[in-house]
Amino acid sequence: MAQDFIELIDQQRTYFNAGQTRNLQNRKKHLLLLKTLLKENEGKLMEAIKSDFGKSSFETFATEFALLYMDIGESLNNMHRWAKPKRVGTNLFNLPGKSFIHKEPYGVTLVIGAWNYPYQLSLAPAIAAIAAGNTVILKPSELPAATSKIMAELINSNFPKEVFHVVEGDASITESLLENRFDYLFFTGSDRVGRIVYEKAAKYLTPVTLELGGKSPAMVLTDADIKVAARRIVWGKFLNSGQTCIAPDYILAHRSIAARLKTALIEEIKKNDYSLTNGNYVQVINEKNMVRLDALIEKEFVVFGGEVDFDHRTISPTLMHIPSWDAKCMQEEIFGPILPILEFDDLDEVLTKIKERPSPLALYVFSSNQATQKKIMSEVPFGGGCINDTIMHITNSSLPFGGIGTSGMGNYHGEAGFKTFTHEKSVFKKPTFFELKLKYPPYNTGKFNLLRRFVKWLS
Repeated sequence: MAQDFIELIDQQRTYFNAGQTRNLQNRKKHLLLLKTLLKENEGKLMEAIKSDFGKSSFETFATEFALLYMDIGESLNNMHRWAKPKRVGTNLFNLPGKSFIHKEPYGVTLVIGAWNYPYQLSLAPAIAAIAAGNTVILKPSELPAATSKIMAELINSNFPKEVFHVVEGDASITESLLENRFDYLFFTGSDRVGRIVYEKAAKYLTPVTLELGGKSPAMVLTDADIKVAARRIVWGKFLNSGQTCIAPDYILAHRSIAARLKTALIEEIKKNDYSLTNGNYVQVINEKNMVRLDALIEKEFVVFGGEVDFDHRTISPTLMHIPSWDAKCMQEEIFGPILPILEFDDLDEVLTKIKERPSPLALYVFSSNQATQKKIMSEVPFGGGCINDTIMHITNSSLPFGGIGTSGMGNYHGEAGFKTFTHEKSVFKKPTFFELKLKYPPYNTGKFNLLRRFVKWLS
């Protein structure tokens, strides 16, 4: 029920309204506390995620902790500059006067995390919200139960609940939270649930950031370095067993190099020796997703892999050479270790095909031709991406991360995250020693003509 969270939200709103979060030292103190908790409990946190996914310590550190530590460090180093009021130009109509943009936090924020990278996708938005001077209620995904539990234990036993608090539970708890008024909502997950969050936020006109997903293509052109393309696509696709919102969802390979690329992909998969036992692979999150992914594998199109192990919740890295856009795996985001390959002949035609579909969260282009690179990057709407690589744009905090259309709205990471959780308040300061009488009644023909001439001169 919505009233179950009224007390918690009221406590955070009271704390915020008292001005406690506006103090930069308080913000820094809370970020340092979070960093300390993560560092001192790395072992426990890694054990939790291993029990949920079978994920190795290396992959956990690389895809979760490293990004969080960099987020906290960048916020601590730049928060003062980001939060400082900004002097902007003043137009002639308002001279003499000064104009400023003040950076103001929203207030009580709700962050709804995702299950596929349970630490990073829950705590990175929370870091940005705290850095910007907000309070945070975090609802992590319940699917990786061990990681949700340990985040709640560490945060709720060390942070004042009026500053930062974790609420655990299933979808019904999320629904109850969304019945309340927040000052900002940040959601990471599927577009289906994103629509529900957006609808709930509309009741209170609450601003929202939605980090969703979509079918992100990797395009391999005739002039691509095939070996490099195969290595980087395989890594980006099968990282976290394909359970990455910006993983290459499918390959668009020019017909002239498709056979060579397929051979290179198979060689790369074999070389990487994907296995739970050696720490190079992770499990599919649950049986429900195993069933869904199994149904997407069309045996007649499989050229490598395709082994499904329900007992250990794994699907071997799978390549499918599909004949058309009508294949079953092309009708939804795969979000698993299945990689379809679709051939094309004409670049303009395939770009039209991509643009006819919902805008992807990511797009990857493998080509050595700068004109081709520029053409694809400028013509196709997508959230973010790489040229001759995959995934790595997310590691550069100078690049805002977010989607477009059904792949999301708004962005974060680095200063973009601070801005997401910040209202830019415009302030104009006018001295009292001078007054332009033109704007005051009585209005007459002389004033009207003077105003017209003035506007014409300015424009």
